[in-house]
Amino acid sequence: MTLLILPLLEAVSDAGAKHLTTGEFFAENGGQLFSFALSFLLIANFWMEHHRQYTEVTEITPALLWINIAWLATIVWLPVPTAMLGQMDTDPLQETVYIGTLILTQVATLAAKLYLLRHPDLTSTPISRVRQDVAGDVAAIILFGLALGIAVVMVDQGYFALFLLFLTGILARALNRLWSRRAPGSEDETVGDDEPGGPRTRR
Repeated sequence: MTLLILPLLEAVSDAGAKHLTTGEFFAENGGQLFSFALSFLLIANFWMEHHRQYTEVTEITPALLWINIAWLATIVWLPVPTAMLGQMDTDPLQETVYIGTLILTQVATLAAKLYLLRHPDLTSTPISRVRQDVAGDVAAIILFGLALGIAVVMVDQGYFALFLLFLTGILARALNRLWSRRAPGSEDETVGDDEPGGPRTRR
């Protein structure tokens, strides 16, 4: 997250060399300021979810460690497409690299949760909640994919399609309801109706 500020620091140096005023700096670097704010917010959201998930992980296996490293690689790479967004003309490939990186981050997050579903002894999180979190990740991946499609078609305003992510909670609840109806009659313990998505099962 801290690396995102580096292009703006370079822009300040350039503005000083050009003897720009503060107002002129902000006007000239509006794209970089937008890309910084957008990426900072997205990474913050990924980090908070990561912290919540791993706070309840009781043991790390080599497989889970490598999934975590893959997730971290996408986070480390994100400042590069962020700098592209702020400093270069927008084109479909740029949007594909930027939003595609976000999709890979979400896929790595999903992979960790699917691994924990198969190894519930590694976490103190109730399996019913892990399943709900899986639905949230799948919903986010779907919406990122839609945003990418819209961005490629509407190049100039494409990044605003990322506001679709505000629908993640709604889509996740719909997926939870769908999955709970398609897997009835489990022999496992039934979870109460008060949980999002209706009745569920817990191992």
